[in-house]
Amino acid sequence: MKTLRDAEVGSTVVVKRLQGEGALKRRIMDMGITKGVSVYVRKVAPLGDPIEVTVRNYELSLRKDEAENILTEE
Repeated sequence: MKTLRDAEVGSTVVVKRLQGEGALKRRIMDMGITKGVSVYVRKVAPLGDPIEVTVRNYELSLRKDEAENILTEE
């Protein structure tokens, strides 16, 4: 499976699973990223951090290390 970090700009992916434990996983879930939700990758900063996505009709910026914990499928 790919992670959100591997998704290309302009693509829409579906979250299949969240990795990580404790506070990190809770933080990702609190941002609205849960299993089955669609995520549109809007932009990636020139150095790759942060990644700007649209999820549940709002824009969100994620760090690369957070995006690595989100397993996706196209």
